[in-house]
Amino acid sequence: MFKRLLTLLVCFTAVIGTARAQSSTGAEHPEDAAAIKAHIGSIFQAFIDRDIDKIRETHSEDWRGFLEGSRVPIKGIDEYMRANGIDWPLPANAPKPKPSPNPSRTYEMKDFDVIFYNPELALASFVGDFISKNGDTSSVQIRYRITDVYAKRQGKWIQVASHTVVDPAWRSEQSSQPATIGPRTREQILAAREKVWKAYFENDRAVLDKVIPDEVIAIDAGSAEWSNRDRILAGAKSFADSGAKLVKLEFPKTEIQVYGNTYIIYTTYSYEIEAGGKRNVSTGRATEMFVRRGNELVNVGWHLDNGK
Repeated sequence: MFKRLLTLLVCFTAVIGTARAQSSTGAEHPEDAAAIKAHIGSIFQAFIDRDIDKIRETHSEDWRGFLEGSRVPIKGIDEYMRANGIDWPLPANAPKPKPSPNPSRTYEMKDFDVIFYNPELALASFVGDFISKNGDTSSVQIRYRITDVYAKRQGKWIQVASHTVVDPAWRSEQSSQPATIGPRTREQILAAREKVWKAYFENDRAVLDKVIPDEVIAIDAGSAEWSNRDRILAGAKSFADSGAKLVKLEFPKTEIQVYGNTYIIYTTYSYEIEAGGKRNVSTGRATEMFVRRGNELVNVGWHLDNGK
């Protein structure tokens, strides 16, 4: 048994030694290294231009790998295109989308390194930035850590595999900086806020179970007690059982801050309740915290006061 194990170890060491002896750096193959780097640059530009044909042409039919957010290996060019949000294969008789170059966007590759394991197989590693330009000001929109596998087929280098992820250090830095809120994101946040308020007054448990997480902490106006999930759900049921109804709900002023997947809403509120044939209006201020989890915004906490 020991003799067999020793023989296997010797063979394995020999294979590793052979692989090392055959590998060579980009400096030893400057033309091939430059061709691979240029090819990667053309992929960056194709994504900036939304040039679907170019994206398809620069990747092999048998492409394999991981992209940011993929949970299982991507297999083949069709899956790769769909993983990048491209409807692929294109529907029959559908017009092919035309490229839409964006002069305000560019890219940059840093710490580029390529190693060749044989004349037709290479591994490229680098950091890649998509950059937005506004006059003389440039800002990194997203930064990736990328390892690409290249094969030479029919005399040309083509990408056959990749592992692409958002740079963790860059993501951490960005999560502590305020993000710009676009109209669509603002609309989603405001809709999520209104959904929580209405679900509470209507005792809509199907919604409340989704948007009120276990760790929620709430401070309500006029209450000396801090609420947890059980108290919040009990309050919604008690309101519904009383027969009272929400007549009007308004948020006259709202400001929003976004940090990563965390959304902080500062607002004034006004709601009108009808109970026992009488109506009562309550007004105040609120600070609410939402966190994005998957496709849902969950309300992890709030602080209400009467504004006085």
